[in-house]
Amino acid sequence: MQKDTANFNINGPARAGHTYDAIVIGSGISGGWAAKELCEQGLRTLVLERGRNVEHLKDYPTADKAPWELEHRGRMTADFLQENPLISKAAGFGEDTAHFFIQDKDHPYVQEKPFDWIRGYQVGGKSLTWGRACQRWSDFEFSGPVRLGYGLDWPIRYADVAPWYAHVEKFIGVCGNNDGIEAMPDGEFLPPFDLNCVEQALQKRFLEHYGNRYLVQGRWAHLSQPQDIHLQQGRGRCLSRNLCMRGCPYGGYFSSVSSTLPWAAKTGNLTIRPFSVVHSLIYDEAKGKATGVRVIDTNTNEATEYFAKTIFVNASALNSNLILLHSTSNRFPNGLGNDSGLLGKHVGFHIYRGSANAAMEGYEDKYYFVRNPTEPILANFRNLHEQDTDFVGGYTTFLSAYRPRANPETTGPTIGAAYKEQLTQPGTWRVNMYMQGETILKESNHVRLSPDQKDQWGIPLLVTSVGYDANDEKMVQDFLTQSREMLEKAGCTDIHTYDNKQAPGLDIHEMGGVRMGKDPANSLLNEWNQLHHCKNVFVTDGACMTSTGNQSPSILYMALTARAATHAVSELRKQNL
Repeated sequence: MQKDTANFNINGPARAGHTYDAIVIGSGISGGWAAKELCEQGLRTLVLERGRNVEHLKDYPTADKAPWELEHRGRMTADFLQENPLISKAAGFGEDTAHFFIQDKDHPYVQEKPFDWIRGYQVGGKSLTWGRACQRWSDFEFSGPVRLGYGLDWPIRYADVAPWYAHVEKFIGVCGNNDGIEAMPDGEFLPPFDLNCVEQALQKRFLEHYGNRYLVQGRWAHLSQPQDIHLQQGRGRCLSRNLCMRGCPYGGYFSSVSSTLPWAAKTGNLTIRPFSVVHSLIYDEAKGKATGVRVIDTNTNEATEYFAKTIFVNASALNSNLILLHSTSNRFPNGLGNDSGLLGKHVGFHIYRGSANAAMEGYEDKYYFVRNPTEPILANFRNLHEQDTDFVGGYTTFLSAYRPRANPETTGPTIGAAYKEQLTQPGTWRVNMYMQGETILKESNHVRLSPDQKDQWGIPLLVTSVGYDANDEKMVQDFLTQSREMLEKAGCTDIHTYDNKQAPGLDIHEMGGVRMGKDPANSLLNEWNQLHHCKNVFVTDGACMTSTGNQSPSILYMALTARAATHAVSELRKQNL
């Protein structure tokens, strides 16, 4: 690995050509939203992306390919799997989507504890491959850490974010149903995808047996019925192909490539610079604020600087931590804004270890006729108004019912016309459930910079030291017990539960390290996502999270970003930044 020998120095006339009103680091889900909001409100905005450029439609090479048109029928070669043991474990990874994921050797890091860091470096980031679940957090999530005594209090509550959730939902298009569930607030939804017959039966039976376990149509970023705002974006209805991670040529699901970035570009205020690894932020001690960003071109290794009045750090949670830790100065020797010494600490994730599968007899005269890209959601029912278990936090459960192909090898001949005929018939209905559990942010779960290992651009490698704890183990066991019980009570048979024991990281929901809080002594960001000690720098991706909650976090990042960007513009106009 080479030393950090980059020569950054832009002065004179060249500086003017490198100066913008705002800089956004990262072009994924939150970075795209920062660009949209800042550009719409009149700021000349530079978006820095470390990966290659990706344009909607143009750069989806596998979007319309049939399985037999893929060289290896969707699978990766043995050589590729051997060379990429980490990224090949990612959900949705395959021959049809590999172009939206990194390769292991190109982006090393140091695992002090096992942690599978899944990344996609291109314009659009992981918005091209995200799961698209869009539940709103409730006040149970925002108040849980202080209410149940397991973490730092958020400086905001649901009421502060609710109008921004609505703002985001209307623009990106979220399908779902207003179900009146306290633990999963209603929103501005397009019509949901229907539950199939077995899912409807489970919905009814869970409620009959428990009274407070609500299985509902999922809230997902899919255009089931596009509105005018979506048509203005050039997007169309989701056709239920369920090939989303290839890139959708119809714009049927939300990504920053199909939605926010083109919208920002229409203002004339957007500049996107791909192939730009951010080295660090520039802090001006005389002015008491950040004045720009140091960048290394990944193709030429040329070092340069860009300048702006405000900077949004949206590089994805762990990279945002890395950038701020590497942004040192006389004022901030341990990382930008890091007076508390907590930068990089209190890192969390979601638990995806538990799952269950079962058979559901009957309904053999019914089937489904689209590839539904959404799943029903069982809202969290644990530790809501009070702690009712031996662990803290809660878990959301995703569920789906399906009919796999019949297995004639166990029921009939294994050769000939009769065998071929049986292969065309569906088998018994089955039900699959899996958990998304909250983890407790602890100071010991952290990331830091390697003191001696650097990447090809001279930037220290990130060291991950993040693991499970006793609370996580208790939550997994509770899910396994409760899922089996629910399936039994619903009339299922052949029930199996699993703990896959996967390392943290495969959930792809890493959070924390630059957490929000009321007190600069125990947090990095204020209620507007500003660094307490450097107010013109905002962090609105997963790094800002004070707790992980149990709902999917991406739409919260979008809402927090829109809220913070509007605040930033207001403060700039008041000359407070």
